[in-house]
Amino acid sequence: MVPALEKGNVAVITGAASGIGLAVAQHLAQLCLRVCLADLGADRLAAARAQVLALGVDGADVMVCETDVGDPAALRVLADRSYAAFGVVHVLVNNAGMQPGSSIFDTEANWDRIIAVNMMGVIRGSQVFAPRMIAGGAPGLIINTGSKQGITTPPGDPAYNISKAGVKVFTEALQHHLRNIPDCRVEARLFIPGYVHTPLTAHGRTEKPAGAWTPQQTVDFLFASIERGDFYILCPDNEVDRRLDEKRILWAAGDIADNRPPLSRWHPDHAEAFKIWVQE
Repeated sequence: MVPALEKGNVAVITGAASGIGLAVAQHLAQLCLRVCLADLGADRLAAARAQVLALGVDGADVMVCETDVGDPAALRVLADRSYAAFGVVHVLVNNAGMQPGSSIFDTEANWDRIIAVNMMGVIRGSQVFAPRMIAGGAPGLIINTGSKQGITTPPGDPAYNISKAGVKVFTEALQHHLRNIPDCRVEARLFIPGYVHTPLTAHGRTEKPAGAWTPQQTVDFLFASIERGDFYILCPDNEVDRRLDEKRILWAAGDIADNRPPLSRWHPDHAEAFKIWVQE
């Protein structure tokens, strides 16, 4: 058992009212951690709390805090309320995110909000909680939710890709920094889900597509990977296995090393070469 996940410890989860965040909260509550669910919408949070309590959890061990992670002041309030209620925080899951779509020339006028929530929410959340977690001297774990789109950066949603690329770079830097602080017992992990059926990806569909994993499957994989000591938690799904993910990631890096055009997987002069390379 990872020390930060021991019975009686405390976890704060953003984006916890549904999807992966709620599944994380349920998983940790079943491990007998005390949990703070943070998200937008009092009704959504109340419903999520009820789902956690339905697992037989003591009501005193589950709190909610309405939080806009794009607002630095709200993150400070979240930390203050969590520490006031539970006295300590051992696990921080920076999971809140949004994907409304975006274009290069920002006709939707939503780039600022996407960056504020998806990237700065993770950065500021870590900056607010990590110093207190380190100073407490207890084992700690910070899990930041990234995306494969922040690594292979496919065309079509540049603001989302940039926000998740920032999460990857920040979390790598965070873990490097933490491991170089004397006597620090706090660690960071980069969580990279695959195709998961959640309200973020459902687009109005109620039935899970065959290619998608459930949030529970994804969260089970997350914590099994943490137990193994993985930093990069690259999740498969029912469409994409580990081998294909690795091929896509290596090809994307090869655009730089081999001086190919950017996003060459989708370039007419290189698309066929990529298909052949994947099959090799």
